[in-house]
Amino acid sequence: MSKISKDQVKHVANLARLSITEQEAEKYSEQLSAIIDFSELLNELDTSNVEPTTHVLEMKNIVRKDEPKEWISKEDALKNAPDQKDGQFRVPSILDS
Repeated sequence: MSKISKDQVKHVANLARLSITEQEAEKYSEQLSAIIDFSELLNELDTSNVEPTTHVLEMKNIVRKDEPKEWISKEDALKNAPDQKDGQFRVPSILDS
């Protein structure tokens, strides 16, 4: 049985910049210990015939193939630009001077 101490809970809360009371530290200590105890039950399972997986479901890429194709010219793209300079789009500055 793994026991998470109140001091460990307070330390993690401090790292996360959380303010917790003594009662909360005690409560979280008990809850986290129960979670770890429950997860340790998995170590009792026989997984010798289970193939390692990264996902429960089969994953496949559904993105289209990256194939070159004709695109519009720079001049055509800039035709719709409300403002341009030196062959580039001009946009309002977002930085304060």
